[in-house]
Amino acid sequence: MRLVIGSDHAGWPLKQTVIDHIRSLGHDVVDVGSYDDKPVDFPDIARAVAQKVTSGEAARGIMVCGTGVGASIAANKMKGIRAAVCHDVHSAHQSVEHDDVNVMCIGAQIVGAWLAVDLVSSYLSAEFSTDEDFRRRVEKLRVMDEEG
Repeated sequence: MRLVIGSDHAGWPLKQTVIDHIRSLGHDVVDVGSYDDKPVDFPDIARAVAQKVTSGEAARGIMVCGTGVGASIAANKMKGIRAAVCHDVHSAHQSVEHDDVNVMCIGAQIVGAWLAVDLVSSYLSAEFSTDEDFRRRVEKLRVMDEEG
């Protein structure tokens, strides 16, 4: 799977661990920044991640910031994005299985490297359910997205 990852300055220290893990699983990953610990605005990075996902250049995205909350809010402003903050393994896979989440947001100030690796594994191994209920609900989300 081809992925895109981004971080702000608060997430930057954890991002390389996540990238290394993604590659160890056999996936390709594009890093859209930040590239150091200098302050950046997370909405700019979230936009870059979202654009790679909505354009089809990446199947899914990952954002790493301080708490994951700001990144999730910013990414969800972009049409076609379903972003979720995931700080536990169950949410990381269920968000994909039930809600077809395409951007997972992790808080580097909340989770450590060992949990981040587990979150990424769970997120990447999950597939959107074929259950009619979940498909219907996600279609309603798509319609809401279109309506603005």
